[in-house]
Amino acid sequence: MPSPSRGGAPAAMPKYQRIAAALRHEIDRTAHTPGARLPSERSLAARYQVNRQTIRAALQHLRADGLIVTGRRGTRPAAAPTPVPAPAAGSVPAQCWVAFVSLAPTHAALLGMKGGERTLVHHRRERDPAGETLQHAVTYLSPVVVAVTPELSALCRRTAARDEDLGPLHRWLDRATATGRVAETLTMTRTSHPPNSPTTCGLSVRRTLHDGSGRLLAVTDLAFPTWDRLTFHRDRAAGGFRVS
Repeated sequence: MPSPSRGGAPAAMPKYQRIAAALRHEIDRTAHTPGARLPSERSLAARYQVNRQTIRAALQHLRADGLIVTGRRGTRPAAAPTPVPAPAAGSVPAQCWVAFVSLAPTHAALLGMKGGERTLVHHRRERDPAGETLQHAVTYLSPVVVAVTPELSALCRRTAARDEDLGPLHRWLDRATATGRVAETLTMTRTSHPPNSPTTCGLSVRRTLHDGSGRLLAVTDLAFPTWDRLTFHRDRAAGGFRVS
């Protein structure tokens, strides 16, 4: 089946990814509640009418994104990093952080990774003043590129990276985007499980970044858990897309 990065029609989103997208909103609502935990695998399997293996794949997807942690007492939202102060009044608070982790099978396959191999993952989350997530961008960097790029490989050795430490990574992404080839695929999902529950919708954008020779550098998944109207403007000079 054609790949979005080669201009073909995107494949249907796997069930576990749709479930992971639906769970993001639940995680956002409970992330700041002391002792909050996600429902058991059995409960989630019944809710979404799938087997537990599919639920495990969805949870692994969220775990790789750094959104949840699993221990002896169950699965809970990961502790959120300290928000980056807003640069001006009225701007949306943002959080940026990185993790050096193994990926869910779909993303690992996209980046040509071997089983158990780890790579650098960059997160950027924007919230409204009430704490609701407006958008969450997760960028999965090619491990081959990370290994040969000093500003990226240096972050793999850090146990924690502050916002000011991420400047070299952000500048590298800006340069790679300005000189490379970007493809973007928008996906809207509509979920009505269980049958009697209110219908919910989600919007996601997948962006693939290649260099001039066609080598895949990074994959970014941009999710909008709650939205009424969004406008995407693609501008080569801007080095990416603008969302309003």
